[in-house]
Amino acid sequence: FPGRFYCDYCDTYLTHDSPSVRKTHCSGRKHKENVKDYYQKWMEEQAQSLIDKTTAAFQQGKIPPTPFSAPPPAGAMIPPPPSI
Repeated sequence: FPGRFYCDYCDTYLTHDSPSVRKTHCSGRKHKENVKDYYQKWMEEQAQSLIDKTTAAFQQGKIPPTPFSAPPPAGAMIPPPPSI
């Protein structure tokens, strides 16, 4: 839909696309909750992925069973919103 703004976080189209409509939408409570939920879910997925990889490496004998023996993995990047 040309001329309509789609918000990925809210999975909705704004009826009109103008800076003021977009600003009003993005400052709304529901939009902010959706953004928070999106990143909260992403962080949980990253943590679970790291746990799964660490567990798999340990089970394969790649990590010695002593605590704090391996260097921490490189920091995870925070993804951009679904579309910019």
